[in-house]
Amino acid sequence: MNHNPDVAYGQSVLPPGIRSRFVDNHNGCTMHVLEAGFEGQGRPCVLLLHGYPEMAFSWRRQLLPLAQAGFHVIAPDLRGYGRSTGTDVGFDDDLLPFNFLNSVGDILGLVHALGHREVAAVVGHDHGSPLASWCALSRPDVFRSLTMISAPFGGPPPLPFNTANQPAPGHAASADIYDDLAALPVPRKHYQKYYATREANEDMWRAPQGVHDFLRAYYHMKSADWKQNQPHPLQARTAEEWAKLPRYYVMDLGKDMAETVAAEMPTAAEIAACKWLPDEELAVYAQEYQRNGFQGGLQTYRVKWFPRLTAELQLFAGRSVDVPAMFIGGKSDWGTYQTPGAFEKMQKSGCSRFQGAHLLEGAGHWVQQEQSEAVNKLLLAFLLN
Repeated sequence: MNHNPDVAYGQSVLPPGIRSRFVDNHNGCTMHVLEAGFEGQGRPCVLLLHGYPEMAFSWRRQLLPLAQAGFHVIAPDLRGYGRSTGTDVGFDDDLLPFNFLNSVGDILGLVHALGHREVAAVVGHDHGSPLASWCALSRPDVFRSLTMISAPFGGPPPLPFNTANQPAPGHAASADIYDDLAALPVPRKHYQKYYATREANEDMWRAPQGVHDFLRAYYHMKSADWKQNQPHPLQARTAEEWAKLPRYYVMDLGKDMAETVAAEMPTAAEIAACKWLPDEELAVYAQEYQRNGFQGGLQTYRVKWFPRLTAELQLFAGRSVDVPAMFIGGKSDWGTYQTPGAFEKMQKSGCSRFQGAHLLEGAGHWVQQEQSEAVNKLLLAFLLN
């Protein structure tokens, strides 16, 4: 059995050549990072940012291949995740440290602490994709290229325009899509709204099936292994269109997430056949979330509901990501389309030097794990071009 004493978790899974470090980012956070290609000086840096509910560990199949191509590869546990600061937060704690621009500060401070003045590529998956995008948009002098995985970035929020000279556009009586979801014949709720509730952490942390089986069902249901995933573009941001999304995105109103995914728990045979996430690897996630709970990760979802924490993003209204950028998604991932129009906007205006969108066969939401070789090939072609 493999044993890597140089890592803080996953000792039996992560191969030699990958190590852990704990780094003060000078922004109030000590960040746990997995890194590879740390031998010698002067290697260009590649930064890998994970999503929810994941950790640096989700990049385990990218670290060594990118390092072997000559890069210093850094994958941090983001604030609130894994072994980094912020996992001990409570629901009533200050959300300010978890907003996007402070999170960019976390990453910028980490990069500087590790001795890099620029990053050859920042790569983000799921929630890490908009974070990577904000890194590239706000500091293009540091983050020299961008790869978004699973979550397209359409650009900054707009500022209201010409409102001093003409009346502001009216709002439809039923403008709140979340109320509209609850009023459907089969009442529904959006997962991000649910993740902002006080109950969400306890629902998942104390799930009747246990954290390990909760995560197994959650990862399964959002992967290409769950054959009901047949994504397609949605026509508009309406409750009726959103109701076409699977239950892990638009849940039944009366169910929590643990209940939602429990109904789709894979069989023992399906688990044994899952090569991209065998039980030994899933156990690394499960042990960390059993120890910490989920609140640290949920804080980032809660920020969007507080205008005082998002208003500063309008400083960048009208700007685009102006470094080379590409998108990688799974053909079985609804994440590409859950925000109607974002996939198209990313390519037309969100990124001024967009290099291409790649939707991979045999991948759902966990693209870099489900189809790691294809993702590595795309990343290296992009980096070495």
